[in-house]
Amino acid sequence: MAKQILVVDDNLASLKQIGAQLTSHYEVSLAKSGSMALQICRQERPDLILLDIEMPDMDGFETIGRLKADPEFNPIPVIFLTGNRDTASEIRALESGAMDFITKPVNKDILFHRLELHLQFAAYQSSLENTVKELETSIVTSFAELVECKDDNAGIHVLRTGKYVEILGRELLAAGTFGDELNETDMDMIVRAAPFHDVGKIGISDTLLLKKGALTPDEYAEVKKHTLIGAHFLEAIYKRTPEQHYLKFARLIAESHHEKYDGTGYPYGLAGDDIPLCARIMAVANVYDGCITDRVYRRALSHEDAFQVILDGKGVWFDPRIVDAFASVRNKFASLTVSVESLVKIQGRDLRNG
Repeated sequence: MAKQILVVDDNLASLKQIGAQLTSHYEVSLAKSGSMALQICRQERPDLILLDIEMPDMDGFETIGRLKADPEFNPIPVIFLTGNRDTASEIRALESGAMDFITKPVNKDILFHRLELHLQFAAYQSSLENTVKELETSIVTSFAELVECKDDNAGIHVLRTGKYVEILGRELLAAGTFGDELNETDMDMIVRAAPFHDVGKIGISDTLLLKKGALTPDEYAEVKKHTLIGAHFLEAIYKRTPEQHYLKFARLIAESHHEKYDGTGYPYGLAGDDIPLCARIMAVANVYDGCITDRVYRRALSHEDAFQVILDGKGVWFDPRIVDAFASVRNKFASLTVSVESLVKIQGRDLRNG
């Protein structure tokens, strides 16, 4: 598939000329202003942007500033087009986040060489980032499984709840339920953060976590501390590695996934939209999976009974909008329950049996 290039220039003659040169090798979009370029990016997300500096209203520097401020557009490589050959302009262009600059009038051979160079570099960088991301995700999940291995069912719980969160989040995104409050970038972070929801249990006694029978009020109060322990632990890690933005969501999820929509949850008794959205999504996934899982104090519920638990909690335990999304994807939850357990067994990683 041909790469898509967005050319931005207020000079229509220059815009058409560069566009004509590129159409034989690339998919080309043309914009005659910075605001139009931002609009095209939201609709099409180009692979590379050729951006003129000298434009009225919104010049190239303001345009690239807005692009780099948006996590979705920040990775797109930008090459500046400029008629200025002074060192100050070149330095400012590179400092603003541009990968390169090409002086006008544009030489066709130089243009194609620079485009191919930066497209290849961007593809390599994306591949490398995906590899690192997969490695980090594997480490995160393994760590969460290790923390939760006090419970025989916990390893599968970590895998399933992460998938449930993703299914719910994708449904909410597709429906536009939360508008700008939930976007693709945040959703990716939330899915990566989900395995950490119970990391605070590392600070809770095994005797309490594995107790057969009801906890005393004092014992329950101790177990509830896992939310604060987890939040403190993740906050400390995030401060050391602030570039790992998903840890911000991990802290919020660990701290607030036991809050209830009506304000009767813990640790702070938050209610409604005061509960972080990522934690509200996690709450539905966590309770559903808890229902369908054998516990030391009860047998697992059926999918239908677990589904009813979530419906009964609408507006009380859970955000009604997320319950509605859950109802829409209930069959995906049921299918995933079987497929994840099968996958674990096939890989020789049946965590229920060690």
